[in-house]
Amino acid sequence: MTLRRRDGQLVFAAVSTAYLLVYLWAIGHLAAGLGGFSVTVVDDPLATLLQSEGTFSFRPVASVVLGPVTYLASLNTLLGGAVAALVGLNLAVSYLAWRQPAACGIGQSSSGLVAGIPALLSGTACCGPVVLIAVGIQASSALLTAFQFLLPAAVLMLLGSLLLVGRQITVGSAKHPSAGGE
Repeated sequence: MTLRRRDGQLVFAAVSTAYLLVYLWAIGHLAAGLGGFSVTVVDDPLATLLQSEGTFSFRPVASVVLGPVTYLASLNTLLGGAVAALVGLNLAVSYLAWRQPAACGIGQSSSGLVAGIPALLSGTACCGPVVLIAVGIQASSALLTAFQFLLPAAVLMLLGSLLLVGRQITVGSAKHPSAGGE
């Protein structure tokens, strides 16, 4: 229902793209370059693709320089893309709940906003350690160990939020913008 609407598609695309770009920047796989255009691939990309640098972190197999941007291609892009899609879907559904609360069976309450909280909190899955370092907090090893569980927890929260809110949406009560709705 949400992705059938043009405004839902726009929210999904904008949020997913922005989240993926921030995710890649936070893990250091998207950075400012020195200019120029080049592609560099490691000697054995298939073997390197699955080499882990840590929990849910994989080694880059290629470096792509496109003018002022340098991108490191790895399996992290696929993981980030999956999380970005879940975040985009959650916020698109939350947008629908905010714009059409009757379609979601939630009345005029703020449940649509509450449904987006897992999507917003999932940012700590990739950025939590980076924020701790940037702020200068010395975290104990137990706290840093806990970060390895944030990505699976974020994915479960995002899926749970989609299921909870998605079950409440009734297709017949939402007006499509082209059908004379809002």
